[in-house]
Amino acid sequence: MKYQLSHLTRYQYQQPIANSYNLACLQPRQLPYQQVAQSSLQVTPTASGLYVHHDSFGNVRHFIHLQPPHQELSVLSSSIVEVLPRNLSSQLAKGASFAQLQQCLAQQPHSVESGRRESADQSNLLESQASRDFLLAKQCRVASRMIPLLPEAADLWQQVQNPSKTVLENVAALTALIFNDFHYDPEFSSVITPVSDVLEHRRGVCQDFAQLAISCLRTVGVPARYVSGYLETQAPDGFERLVGADASHAWFAVFDPELGWVDFDPTNNLLPDERHLTLAYGRDYADVVPLKGVLQGLGEHLLEVAVDVMPL
Repeated sequence: MKYQLSHLTRYQYQQPIANSYNLACLQPRQLPYQQVAQSSLQVTPTASGLYVHHDSFGNVRHFIHLQPPHQELSVLSSSIVEVLPRNLSSQLAKGASFAQLQQCLAQQPHSVESGRRESADQSNLLESQASRDFLLAKQCRVASRMIPLLPEAADLWQQVQNPSKTVLENVAALTALIFNDFHYDPEFSSVITPVSDVLEHRRGVCQDFAQLAISCLRTVGVPARYVSGYLETQAPDGFERLVGADASHAWFAVFDPELGWVDFDPTNNLLPDERHLTLAYGRDYADVVPLKGVLQGLGEHLLEVAVDVMPL
């Protein structure tokens, strides 16, 4: 499936501000199952400086500096993205057991199995990729800024753990548990709501459910990373699709030594496929904030965000 993706962020300031420094994480990733045909970033007013780099997770970052006084800042990211089928459901039973996963993570990066049959000229590339995945898995099995290791989260994992199943099959059961036992409530939380509050009140949004699942998995040493992106939404029957009415989405992925990173969406209790567009990933939401920064000035501000995922 091919999409035209746009993500607009607009700040309106009560008073003129100057020297606005911003870091954007708004360019979709190039992945084996996702090809970015084109991508651009439009900043209004014109940026005094605009620099691009990749962070330690491989996400594309734009550093934006606006020096002159201004009362409005708009950042529009536009991309054409093609997402390919992944057929993840058929792979879960082929994953590693818990013991096999722990044994793999105890080894050196060069000994991690890629699970592929590569030719001689591809071996160095695949070994390098396996090493990067291994190192990221190491980072994603411990507590991070927004995802602590909570005993209550470990209790959720104990409710679904089945030693006769693969890790991925158990993770699918955890995804179903969160979907069935937690209430989706966009009025409950914000981007800084602690995982402990989500556990206590049994409600939240996609970011909360992804970080809750990650906390459950990391408490038992299973590497899990936070994934930000978008979900193609469809208008109800009889209604027109509204431009700009879509929203950002979040889910999580688990590392398997044979299959690599496998995605799960606890908000919808499914395995992401062609309707999920991957933007970035990291240890938690703090690693992939779409737009953040500092500025010189006073007063309040208004924030407007409009996302559109249009099938082509």
